Amino acid sequence: MTPAPSRRGVLALTAALAALPAFKATAAPQRPAHSSAPGTDARHRLWWQAPADEHSMIEQGLPVGNGRLGALVSNDPGRELLLVTDATMWTGGLNDTLDADGQFPYGRGDFGSFTLLARLTVDIPDHDLSAVSGYRRTLDLDRGVNTASYVRSGVTYRREIFASHPDDVIVLHFTQSGGGRYTGTITLEGTHGEEAAVSFGATLPNGLRYGAAITAYGSGGSVSVDGPHIAFRGCRDLTVVLSGGTNYTPDAAAHYRDPSLDPQKLARGKVRAAARHSAATLLRTHTADHHALYGQLDLSLGTSSAEQRSLDTWERLRARATDGAPDPELEAQYLQFGRYLTIAASRGSLPLALQGLWLDGNDPDWMGDYHTDINIQMNYWATDRAGLSQCFDAFTDYCVAQFPSWTDLTRRLFNDPRNRYRNSTGKNAGWTVAISTNPFGGGGWWWHPAGNAWLCNSLWEHYEFTASRTHLEKIYPLLKGACEFWEARLLTTTLPGTSREVLIVDSDWSPEHGPLDAKGITYAQELVWALFGNYCAAAAELKKDTAFAATIAGLRKRLYLPQVSPTTGWLEEWMSPDNLGETTHRHLSPLVGLFPGDRIRPDGSTPAEIVDGATALLTARGMESFGWANAWRALCWARLKNADNAYQLVLNNLRPSSGGSNGTAFNLFDIYQVEQGRGIFQIDANLGTPAAMIEMLLYSRPGHLELLPALPDAWAASGSLSGANARGGFVVDLRWRDGKPTEARIRSTGGRTTTVAHAGSTRTVTLKPGETVTLKGFGR
Repeated sequence: MTPAPSRRGVLALTAALAALPAFKATAAPQRPAHSSAPGTDARHRLWWQAPADEHSMIEQGLPVGNGRLGALVSNDPGRELLLVTDATMWTGGLNDTLDADGQFPYGRGDFGSFTLLARLTVDIPDHDLSAVSGYRRTLDLDRGVNTASYVRSGVTYRREIFASHPDDVIVLHFTQSGGGRYTGTITLEGTHGEEAAVSFGATLPNGLRYGAAITAYGSGGSVSVDGPHIAFRGCRDLTVVLSGGTNYTPDAAAHYRDPSLDPQKLARGKVRAAARHSAATLLRTHTADHHALYGQLDLSLGTSSAEQRSLDTWERLRARATDGAPDPELEAQYLQFGRYLTIAASRGSLPLALQGLWLDGNDPDWMGDYHTDINIQMNYWATDRAGLSQCFDAFTDYCVAQFPSWTDLTRRLFNDPRNRYRNSTGKNAGWTVAISTNPFGGGGWWWHPAGNAWLCNSLWEHYEFTASRTHLEKIYPLLKGACEFWEARLLTTTLPGTSREVLIVDSDWSPEHGPLDAKGITYAQELVWALFGNYCAAAAELKKDTAFAATIAGLRKRLYLPQVSPTTGWLEEWMSPDNLGETTHRHLSPLVGLFPGDRIRPDGSTPAEIVDGATALLTARGMESFGWANAWRALCWARLKNADNAYQLVLNNLRPSSGGSNGTAFNLFDIYQVEQGRGIFQIDANLGTPAAMIEMLLYSRPGHLELLPALPDAWAASGSLSGANARGGFVVDLRWRDGKPTEARIRSTGGRTTTVAHAGSTRTVTLKPGETVTLKGFGR
């Protein structure tokens, strides 16, 4: 166990903090007396035999994060590099001057971009990679700790790196066994022109203030400020503490900035407070906090072979793709890695964006923004299913904080005569969004009328999982405002060859292909139909706005719902029998009623021709695409109970990326090939694929659970899933053998009655909140 800083260490700490003024202490986190996290379990540990190349950090750096503050870590023995991010480190602003076509500007200066906060390096000159042996780096998903170890001159050196949510710092702890010493320098640099310093503060052109600070302490040697660096000499162990952030605040009335907050000063205070404790205490506090979330779900998909277990993570990925032999423990690790990323990047700050919390520069593709036509929604498809409902709050809080600005922009700008998507009714009410959104209430690229419905449906689904009345009250104004928008927008038309009048959506684009101004697109019709139903249920639950809810219910009954094309046999994407777009397009926009919606069900409740048309369209879209598109396809095939296709798409995403190709990178990040030879990281596949895997094991909607609806042969021998949330307010623990459930334990977290089904066998369960029932004997 590492001791608390000694008197000499405290003096060194004081020297390192000499330039840091006193900071008003915040409430200290609860310190567990003993570690509550379990010991290292190989099932939850990823490992590699090489550090990251600092020029390939997005593919090779390992991610750490505390929900707001994150870093990519190189683990190079002689030059440890951390690329540090804060979720709120954004350029840009409200972006409320439209382009000549009535759409939003979309650049780094107007709309803005997610950017790096800082670079941290720890240089240990005599520990060059070529001078060490036995190198190994790991990512312990269960404890939330990155480690690297190696041998030099008979001494074993080890470092642990973690991002603590309770202490709001990143910690690097260097130790050794065998009489070794550490000598070198620590350097903190900004990424927007700041010079190296033990702390820095500055302001972006948009008025956002930011800052960062470091300190260090050790034993058996000296630690001192040396100009812009911290120098350490002859230390038996060394601890480095970093914090940083911005003065962003989720308040539209304050223009999303807190002028009273000094980020540099706050960062100084945070590192100073953390450095009063030993590295062991900081680690114990962090692991207890992290495991409290991570440990809520456990998964076994079967047992891998001893040979598979002997391979490092990258070798296992390559072997799985080359040999074709199932590696169920690796596949379970991939799911758990997605959960790890969610915990690391979605707590107490902004939600997961296109690249989550991790960058390798200040120019991410698509600004690293929040895309509202699939990506931000997919980022949260696994959160509830995978036992991480607390991590959904960042998404909810973001939407609530942006709501006033989104409403203002809609009312001022949406009916601009240059906007091809304006309401031809001439009416305007409520709110909607652009395809891209930023943290300052701004939109980018094109208007996205149906984006409000999809965001609201995602927020509603979280309520279905949690039955949280507090959450429902928080999101109710968004649901109502979205309905007000559509009440003003819907058009009445008569279906050709009939006298039947229906309501259709005004001119829109089916993301992201085909006509730019088609009316009645399936994508929007499905989303609005679901929105209206969800709003009416919310109003009834909260006993609010009875008259308005009745109006919306009436509109819902008149909504046109898509039909099957007599020409293609597919569910129509446009109100046309013809295919007006790309057959194998990456988006599954016309299938939102299959997933994430529930209108299209293969259980006899949906007309067979609609299910067949959806299946035909999904088949035509193909089995090869980008990672997030494969994840969406897998979810749709799981809903159709086609285990083979769903599983194949999971495997497609596990395929190793090479030369920027689509697939999984060295560090398990999903790579999206934007052009030949160049791929970028997009996190949505890392989160959408786990959602598909759980959906293959457990399907739920309020009042109905289905066990093992799409279980592939590779996982069928035996397995278990515990802690999975189900819609309707239940938590499910499930065991199976030979493809059949052997035991299902259902616990109510607010739900009362549900059917539980498998292979045509159905049982009805009635529980009070907090009660549990165990079911056995399925499939006998």
